[in-house]
Amino acid sequence: MNMDKLKSMLKTHYRINSIDISPLEGGWAALAFEVKDCSKRYFLKVYEKSRASTLKWTASIHHYVPMLLWLHEHTRLTSHLPVPIITKSGAYQCEDEYGVYLLYAYIEGTTIGEQALSEEQVIQLAVIIADLHTHVVTEHLSAKEIIEDFQVPFLIALKETIELNIQTLPFDLSAIISPRLNQIMTMINKLQSLAESLKHEDLKMVWCHTDIHHWNLMQAGEQLMLIDWEGLRLAPVEADMMFLMNEPYYETFLRVYRSVHKGYALHADALRFYQYRRKLEDIWEFIEQLLYDHQLEEERVTTLSALGNELDELSSMLD
Repeated sequence: MNMDKLKSMLKTHYRINSIDISPLEGGWAALAFEVKDCSKRYFLKVYEKSRASTLKWTASIHHYVPMLLWLHEHTRLTSHLPVPIITKSGAYQCEDEYGVYLLYAYIEGTTIGEQALSEEQVIQLAVIIADLHTHVVTEHLSAKEIIEDFQVPFLIALKETIELNIQTLPFDLSAIISPRLNQIMTMINKLQSLAESLKHEDLKMVWCHTDIHHWNLMQAGEQLMLIDWEGLRLAPVEADMMFLMNEPYYETFLRVYRSVHKGYALHADALRFYQYRRKLEDIWEFIEQLLYDHQLEEERVTTLSALGNELDELSSMLD
C-alpha cells in the first residue's frame, strides 16, 4: 500500500495533513489504517478494487452511512456507534483506481474478539440492539435499496460454479467442495423455498446491523461499541438474532431485549432463512476469493481451511 498516495488522498478529500499512517489488523472486507495528524487520530478503511467482493461491500455506502449519522443525531445510540467523517465536498466516501476509502473518528478501545462478554457487556449489547430495533424507516431517509426483499442473487453464480463448472475448478477447490456438493444443493433449495414463502408474509421491518459478532464489538472506556455497519438494512429482527441465539449469554440478552420489545417471539422461518443465507454467502465469498483474488500460497491455504470449516457445519444445520 502506497502511504504517499494515502496521504495525498486524505489531504485532497478531507483536508487532513497526516503525519503518520500505520496499518492495523483489517477485517473480512477491508484493509485498516490508523491515521494521525498534528492533533487527531482517525480510522481509515480501504476496500481494494482488486478483490471480487469489494463491489458488494461498497454498494450501499451511500445508504448506510447517512443512516448511521441519523442514528447518532436522533437516538440514544450515539456513544455506542462509530462516527463517519464525510469529505470536504460532502461525500460519504472517496475512491481512486486502487480502492474505495471510508474515514471514521478513531475509537480508543479494544476489540472484544475471542474474549467472552461480561454480564455488563451483554446488557449493553441487548440495550443497543433493542434500541436499534425500535427504529423503522424515516421519511427523510430512502431505504428502498436496503430493505429486505428476500432475494439471494449470489445463488445463481454459486449454483453455476458448483453444478456446471465443478470439473473445471482448481483441484484444491474442487476436492474440498465435491464431498459436500449434495449438502450445498440441499441448503440452496431450502433457502430458495424459504425466500419464496417469506416474500408473501407481512413481516415487521426494523433497522438491523446484520453482522453481530465479537470481532465487531469494541470496549471503549465504559461503553460497548458496535462497529462495521456495512450490512445495515431494514429487515425482520431475526437478521440480528441469528448471531445471538447460540451464544451462552442469550437468555440474559433476551431478558433485557424483551424489557423493551415485550412479548417478542422468534419467527422460525425467518431465522432459518438468515442462517442459511449467511452460511451460503460465506461459502461463496471464500470460493470467490479462491477463484478471482490474487492470493499468496499461505493466504490460499488459510482461505481453503476457512472454507472447509464453513462446509463442515452444513450437516448440523440441515438436521
